[in-house]
Amino acid sequence: MATFKLNINGKEQEVDVDPSTPVLWVLRDHLNLVGTKYGCGIAQCGACTIHLNGTATRACMLTVSSVGNSEITTIEGLSEEGDHPVQKAWLEVDVPQCGYCQAGQIMTASALLEKNPNPSDEEIEMAMNGNICRCGTYTRIKKAVKLAAKS
Repeated sequence: MATFKLNINGKEQEVDVDPSTPVLWVLRDHLNLVGTKYGCGIAQCGACTIHLNGTATRACMLTVSSVGNSEITTIEGLSEEGDHPVQKAWLEVDVPQCGYCQAGQIMTASALLEKNPNPSDEEIEMAMNGNICRCGTYTRIKKAVKLAAKS
């Protein structure tokens, strides 16, 4: 076990965990930030997407020891009131069905729009490609990303 000081959602958090512990489990099991979901455990589905220094990153394969002083943002830290433009667009377009993948989808979309505020359809598809939605809401996801880009 080791002690790690992490910058999560703008607050310093301290955890005592094995250095090889994935950030996903630190968030969920040690800090009760359960918006970040476990999907596949091999960084292929996108359910565990967080921002690491503003970049969409899979938390299931990211060890706590590799984070250092990086800034971590989870779905809980994207906005205090759930009023981030991507979150608002998600609701307006009525994207979710089961909702399981949505936090990861929203985190990926918001990172895309932070770097590219006016992405083309192809750029949206490329950025969102690694996020799996078993309900198949991909058309609505793209529509919501485009709507969020306008706001």
